[in-house]
Amino acid sequence: MKISRALISVSDKSVIASFARALERQGVDIISTGGTAELLRREKIPVREISSFTAFPEVLEGRVKTLHPRVHGGLLYKRGNPKHEAEARECGFEPIDLVVVNLYPFEETIGKPDVTLAQAIENIDIGGPSMIRSAAKNYESVTVVVDPADYDTVLENMRENNGETTLKLRERLAIKAFIKTSEYDRVISNFLEKEQATDASFSLSLPLVTRLRYGENPHQKAALYGDFDKHFEKLHGKELSFNNILDISAATNLIGEFDDPTVAILKHTNPCGVGSDADLRKAWDKAFATDKQAPFGGIIICNRPLGEPLAKAISEIFSEVIIAPDFDAEARGILQKKKNLRLVRLLTAATEARPTRDIRSVCGGVLVQDADSANAIRENVVTKRQPTKTELKAMLFGSRVVKHVKSNAIVYASADRTLGIGAGQMSRIDASRIAIWKAEEAGLSLKASAVASDAFFPFPDALIAAANAGATCAIQPGGSIRDEEVIAAANERNMAMIFTRVRHFRH
Repeated sequence: MKISRALISVSDKSVIASFARALERQGVDIISTGGTAELLRREKIPVREISSFTAFPEVLEGRVKTLHPRVHGGLLYKRGNPKHEAEARECGFEPIDLVVVNLYPFEETIGKPDVTLAQAIENIDIGGPSMIRSAAKNYESVTVVVDPADYDTVLENMRENNGETTLKLRERLAIKAFIKTSEYDRVISNFLEKEQATDASFSLSLPLVTRLRYGENPHQKAALYGDFDKHFEKLHGKELSFNNILDISAATNLIGEFDDPTVAILKHTNPCGVGSDADLRKAWDKAFATDKQAPFGGIIICNRPLGEPLAKAISEIFSEVIIAPDFDAEARGILQKKKNLRLVRLLTAATEARPTRDIRSVCGGVLVQDADSANAIRENVVTKRQPTKTELKAMLFGSRVVKHVKSNAIVYASADRTLGIGAGQMSRIDASRIAIWKAEEAGLSLKASAVASDAFFPFPDALIAAANAGATCAIQPGGSIRDEEVIAAANERNMAMIFTRVRHFRH
């Protein structure tokens, strides 16, 4: 059916005039609302006000303008259905063949730092989603456009089909419309639930970024959803895999803990080594020295632009992905010689890219929790001896890393580097032993080091093992029923110890 009448009501008016003019040249009768109608009139495009079409004024400060039977009747009646056709004539419904709507900018509004709840509520669109849903439901006859990127596609389709659009296009646009309204409602409900602190069901709707070759293993199908491409840009190498994306996210979360120039190396989302230095090349040396075996096929991230000296050092080992805020020309020239190496530019601050929620699949549903963004250390010294300034720096460095290591987790650190990392063990003493062994393998001394634990020491054994290895201070959450025994063991060995009261389990 030829498009003879269009209803246009948009908040994004950037290119609507050229689209409307093209419709008008094809003989389309244009109905519009408020600011959109005013813009089209200024552009000398013939337009009918919605109040003229409905014979009812816009009221309640524009809250009610398109919520009218003549609008929704013109969208919803089935063309070619004798009963619908007869009722439409009886009620005076004129057919609306094309709906062009984009919604009040609710997400943009709530993104403003000082937005009030009243302002947010005022930017909840009601008429727009209603028209979109009516048009999308009747996509066999009605074309619905919610994205300015589709304007040219619709015009081209009309030109190729004598003023009509194809069913295939209408169906695709209808699906896109329902995705848009569901996403819009999700943003509103999430905001209001957070603001009002109510209990409600959890929903999530995210746009598809890309289909992936496979998931964690080749027999698993996978896809990436959300706005990953807002934060990361692949500059070189093969397409990112499911596991690459997991590692990139873990690396970004880790590097966001550090303000000083820092390099981190990860494998299977676990840190292998982390080093800080004003000279990024030296920061790499510190990180790599922690473990020279595990980084093979790993992920490297730094929080400063990557230059030639660091690129030369990195190029000596095989890596899957290298992430940086930028790469200078010399560094790219060196690293792009490796065809399979992925170079990824971090487009936003690491702290901005980090997720605010952690979602896990479980049998029968999902678990949803706030992301572990706690980083304030309560410097609660529980031992007789206070830590020195150097020890305190080492403890804080280790604590920033250990929260990103799979539990049970132990990290030995100095003020600017990791020395030994023990991850994912069933007992904390085993994690400590592995960290000590890794340091020995790397030829690194743990003398005067700090030991950091993601959770409390349940027994003194892990602390004693750390002291025997050379650690002079420890940082841990505390909270064990045997805390006094652990404190006593630290005092007997003249160790300084801080209880943070913040646990960092990573299951």
